[in-house]
Formats: sequence, structure tokens, C-alpha cells
Amino acid sequence: MRRMTIAAAVAAVLAGAGMLAGGSGIGIVSSLVAAGGGFLTIPFMVFCNVAIHQAVGTSAALGFPIAVAGAIGYIASGYGVGGLPPWSFGYIYLPALVGVVVISMLVAPLGARTAHALPVKQLKRGFGVFLALLALQMLYRLLR
Repeated sequence: MRRMTIAAAVAAVLAGAGMLAGGSGIGIVSSLVAAGGGFLTIPFMVFCNVAIHQAVGTSAALGFPIAVAGAIGYIASGYGVGGLPPWSFGYIYLPALVGVVVISMLVAPLGARTAHALPVKQLKRGFGVFLALLALQMLYRLLR
């Protein structure tokens, strides 16, 4: 069995703590702005030296458990609340859920092919523009 040096052990613990802190921060901010977290997860992974294409794919894969956890929260908090439209399950409106799932399944392969076809520099710039537009929209909603 190979033993770790003290320096390697400290580096491993700090890396784990850094990942825990980063993931927790992403989760907190994402929940406060009602977002899936990809807008923070991708830059965090790129900062941690993950290739942008892999960061995009990993972020997309993380979207599913995040969506499931969010849906459970909306179902639980809206369960038994009166005045909701028919076909609601808690605060989840089932026809809208079906529409989002179907469209996502149809468009996801196109997005994956597009992301892998773009050069790294162009993908980073495009994602940066997307983040800037998202920030402007959030600022606009805050100030109106």
C-alpha cells in the first residue's frame, strides 16, 4: 500500500474542502436566484482546470438531479395548497412539465453537438456572452 506524504494529504483535504465550499456556494446562490446552477458550475469547473467541453457536459448531467430535488421541493411545499390550476401536483403544473421534458429531450442532442463542434475559445466567449446577458436581465428585473 502506498502512503501519502503529509503535504499530499493536506493538499487532498484542502481540495476536498474547496470543492465542498464551491459546490455549497453554487447551490446556495442557484437556489436564491431560482436557477439550475450551470451558470456557476461551468466557470467553477473551468477554474479547477476542467476542459470547457467536459465542464458543459458535466453541468448538463448535474442538471437532472438538481431538477429532481427542486421538483420534490415544489411538490412538497405546494401539496394541499388550494387555488392551483387543475393538473397541478403541488406547485408543479404537469402539462408544462411534460412540455419542458419533451422539448429538452429533442434539443439536447443539438446542443451537445454544437458545443463539441465549437472551438474552445469560441465556446468560452459564447458562454461569457450568455452569462453577461443573464446578468443584465437579472439587473433589469431588480431595478424595474
